[in-house]
Amino acid sequence: MMSANNEMHKVDHIRCSHVGEHCATSPGPAKIVVRDFHAGFGETQVLRNVSLDIYPCQRLAIIGPAGGGKTTFLRSLNRLNSLEHDFRHSGSILLDGQDIFASNVDVARIRRRVGMLYAVPIPLPLSIYENLTYGPRLAGIRDRHRLDELVETSLKSAILWDEVKDRLREPAHNLSGGQQQRMCLARVLALEPEVLLLDEPCSGLDPISTAKIEDALDELKSRYTVVLVTNNTKQAARASERTAFFLMGEMIECGPTAVIFTNPRHGRTSDYITGHFG
Repeated sequence: MMSANNEMHKVDHIRCSHVGEHCATSPGPAKIVVRDFHAGFGETQVLRNVSLDIYPCQRLAIIGPAGGGKTTFLRSLNRLNSLEHDFRHSGSILLDGQDIFASNVDVARIRRRVGMLYAVPIPLPLSIYENLTYGPRLAGIRDRHRLDELVETSLKSAILWDEVKDRLREPAHNLSGGQQQRMCLARVLALEPEVLLLDEPCSGLDPISTAKIEDALDELKSRYTVVLVTNNTKQAARASERTAFFLMGEMIECGPTAVIFTNPRHGRTSDYITGHFG
């Protein structure tokens, strides 16, 4: 009789192929559909033939050694790579069925819908309150009550409200590093995105601050599609429902996180997870 792990492995093999996987636990249609995506800068090829479905209300972790294309892939999802003059790509990325690289796309709107948190927090040289309202004001929101509401809601979602609610007029640079990162997360949330991209958001944080970021992501998954790039495999195991392994510009495999970490299909995935290379 086939074991439970082998049954899960079989389902993952059928539903999570290299060309457009559909996990058995996926909640309906994919939010983002990536097909045959290649990307590079100038003569340097970074990504090759990546096909991946990213589902709403799930956390997808992307793991793999440095230089594997993880950040390039993440920055392609909201067209940040397009800011580089020598960026080139082929294939497609669809957001709710719309090709984000189409000539008629409003790129600024794409970046509001697909927000991004970076590895290093970058507070604006403003107060905490002004950091949180800067984006909404640029988007045309002027009503003070609405701005106050966005500040409180986003800070609560980032698990920071109780720590700063009496300090909103202080400079954001007065916050600790972990608090600054959570404030930057709140700043992204204040724009009410649909997708959150996180590029090594805990790389410079202590364990307590890391735990608070992970707690926030656990709460946010009920409302947002979350894509987390991390070099910390333990974090990926804790903070995602699905995991994709990238190596040398290719997606080697993707599937439910529990399966990837206990019964991966590919030996290269197993070798990376068990620390044989990194």
